Order: sequence, then C-alpha cells, then structure tokens
Amino acid sequence: METGGYRLWWNAAAVPIMSTVVCKPVYLRLASRTGVVVLASLAALTSACAATGYTPRPFPTPSADSARGSAPATIDGYAISETALTLTGKPYRSGGADPAGFDCSGFTQYVFAQHGVALPRAVRDQFEAGQPVKQAELAPGDLMFFATTAHGPTHVAIAIGGDQFVHAPSSTGVVRIERLGAAYWAKRYLGARRLRS
Repeated sequence: METGGYRLWWNAAAVPIMSTVVCKPVYLRLASRTGVVVLASLAALTSACAATGYTPRPFPTPSADSARGSAPATIDGYAISETALTLTGKPYRSGGADPAGFDCSGFTQYVFAQHGVALPRAVRDQFEAGQPVKQAELAPGDLMFFATTAHGPTHVAIAIGGDQFVHAPSSTGVVRIERLGAAYWAKRYLGARRLRS
C-alpha cells in the first residue's frame, strides 16, 4: 500500500505494533523512498489502546494497594516461611530483588509475591504494612524490623518460628537464618508486622 511516498508492507518478520481495532500485535514495516521510517504513523496506530483501556502484556498493572502492601483473604505464614527458607544461601546484592541476589527488602518483597501478596519495596514502607505484632506473639511469616544503620526501620526479615528469622544481610553475603536472642539483633529489634486480612 502506498501513501504519500510511504509504503506499508505486511511482513511476519517485521516489528510488532498494536492495532487500532483490537489492540493486538500486527506486524508492519514502514519505509519511504528515502529510507526514513515515519514514526508518527505508529502513534496513530497505537492510540486506540489508551482509549480502550487495554494494557498490553507483559506490562504490570499496579493496584492501589501495591504502594502500601496488600494481601489475599488469608496468608499462610508457614508457607511464607517455607518459601523464605528455600532461598537460604542465595547471595546478597544491594538493590537485588530476585534469586540472583537479594537485599533485605527485596528478599521480603520477593517471598511474599510468591504467595500473591504485594509489598512495597522500601523497608520503611514495609514497616507501615500490616498490623503490629508483640514480640511474644511472633509467628512464622511475620515481618520483623530492625534499626541497623540509622534510627527507625532499616532492615527487615521474615519470622520462621521460635525466635528465628530468615533475612538477606549484607554482612554475611547470603540469605541466612538468625536468632532474635542474639545480642546484636536483640538490641536493634524495633517490632513486627503481620499481613493478615
């Protein structure tokens, strides 16, 4: 098809763009006689997606609850702690949020996400999620917070039962299990939060 000196070819090997009718991938290649590709045509072809509210996959669709933490109707704390334990030995990585490497809040965010629970990314924001839990009532799956590098919550871990927790500390370089009764952690403990509905 030729329009104003530009040719449109249907070609399965070309780059996918979104169709204006159904917002599904359509393969087009645009070329001019001078070899310059006209990107304005692409904007016109993709504008219907915004108008229909369609969000192409795999782009995430954030929810209003994701900024403050959200939870399904029930959370199995034992399943959360079990998932956390399967990640022991994974490396620490500043800014990491996947098994290739975790920092403390990336670790908790990843573990809870495996169970459909959206946690905020930052430790201080995770500290605002859920309900406060007394130390004597800690249960598997509770988030535990510590002041390690500054006042207020700067480190987060997941309770696994007793006085034990699993976390991604930078000091040891791997996800590991610790005890709240250890002198270092006992004096830095700030509190816990439980994500339940």
